Amino acid sequence: MDRVTASGRRSHHPLCAVGAVLIGSFLVGFQTRLFSIGLADLKGHFSLSFDEGAWLSTAANAPQILIAPAVVWLAVTFGVRRILCLPSLIFALICIIIPFVRDFETLLVLHVLQALLLGLFIPATIIVILRNLPQPWWLPALAIYAFRSAFTSNFGVSLVGSYVQNLGWEWLYWQGTILAPIMGLFAYFGAPDEPVSRDALTRADWGGMILLGSGLALVYVGLDQGNRLDWSSSGIVMATLAGGLALIVAFFINESVIAEPWASARVIMSRNLILLFATTTLFLLSSQSNSLLLPNFLTVVAALRPEQMGPLFVNYVAIPLFVLTIIAVLLLRRIDARIVLAMGLTAFACAALLGTTLTQQWRLVDFEVLALLQAIGHAFTFISIIVFTFANVDRTKAVAAAAYIQVLRLGSAELGLALLSTWLRIREQIHSHYLGQHVASGDPAVVKRLAQLKAHFAPDFTGAAAKRSLSALATTIQKEAYTLAYIDGFWLSFWAAIGALLLVAMMKAAQPGPFTPTPSPRHGGDAANRNRRAS
Repeated sequence: MDRVTASGRRSHHPLCAVGAVLIGSFLVGFQTRLFSIGLADLKGHFSLSFDEGAWLSTAANAPQILIAPAVVWLAVTFGVRRILCLPSLIFALICIIIPFVRDFETLLVLHVLQALLLGLFIPATIIVILRNLPQPWWLPALAIYAFRSAFTSNFGVSLVGSYVQNLGWEWLYWQGTILAPIMGLFAYFGAPDEPVSRDALTRADWGGMILLGSGLALVYVGLDQGNRLDWSSSGIVMATLAGGLALIVAFFINESVIAEPWASARVIMSRNLILLFATTTLFLLSSQSNSLLLPNFLTVVAALRPEQMGPLFVNYVAIPLFVLTIIAVLLLRRIDARIVLAMGLTAFACAALLGTTLTQQWRLVDFEVLALLQAIGHAFTFISIIVFTFANVDRTKAVAAAAYIQVLRLGSAELGLALLSTWLRIREQIHSHYLGQHVASGDPAVVKRLAQLKAHFAPDFTGAAAKRSLSALATTIQKEAYTLAYIDGFWLSFWAAIGALLLVAMMKAAQPGPFTPTPSPRHGGDAANRNRRAS
């Protein structure tokens, strides 16, 4: 048995340790997506108002970012086994209990605890992979980690429909009771039982971890509630955003003055990493065309439920991801990650451009090409970002770099969601106003359309045909306003992808290393010379 004292390194069953963190990443992805898509059903079953549902959503997500940046440090200090085994059992117990609770305050507390535990399960994945697998397996394992993000987001749509319609809405929570103990079992047999690092504890930057985690959590709350409470009109939103930003500024001041900073900003202060982090933010905004625009249009305008739209996301995104991820790995072994990243962003730009031709009449079959382009974008982009990040990071500073990666993973995604949600709301209001100006009482076209609708409803609604025709016309106008707003959303997604492509064009080649492509024997010398000149 090969035991080493440093946390996460090779143990007697290193593959089990890697399996544990990968299962954890899938668990987080599924649990978060199922809650998001199934929230409408959950509000009904828990008898929650719209506002209560919104706060429950925040409680189920914000605590993840409170703890996520510090998890890699926790894994190094306390060991992977301690941060996964017992928490996995507590998580499973909470998942069993939640469906039986009807008190709103208790629901909030349980969802906060659940989110804190979810925040533990995913951030250590990359470090555990790098410390437990031989170098040739790093890229495939990281590809699986990247794959789970898009896969769980798209497969989760169909899964919500299956659970609600066939097994019962409770399985939106109870699936965690199966995956979490399996993860804990893998961690128990895969990670070594090692002592707590007393040296790391005595040198811990507790102030930095508390300032960053709490600051990000407050910003997350502000972003999550901002669209609903109308941003500057809400004292809660302004207070959480201002307080969170103040704590983040205090964090950077703390890291610059203490002797042993936990996550010094100097780790990411390089041209490539700054450009890459900005690219990641734009990518996460552009990728909302898949996770937000597409399912929301099918729900709001096409009036489809998750089980009806699920086959589109499974057949044209989730399943193709298996093949596309393998292709991405093969490409990254042979060509620069920047090229693969540009290919993925181009696919997102093409998908968004296709989305700008949207009409009310579009149905599932019309979205097939668009969804397939989004699958290509997901498969090529995220794994390229991970690979290029670690190709530009000093591996001795991996713990600090991992903290910022978690900030990007959760913070940028929520920023993109908040921005796009607000954009859709404002554009829908504008389009409703302008469309309404062209629908005036007595207008010949309006009178003609109402007469057609009245004749259509007359056989079934003899006494209410006039009211039904007015309602149908109003619904048509509202759907058109939503359709135009989603077109504007696709335009925003398109320009975000174009902006990201411009940033990629400004990046320099990474120094040769384990995360750069291996040149072929015939062209190895030329490739190495090109890398040195580009650097």
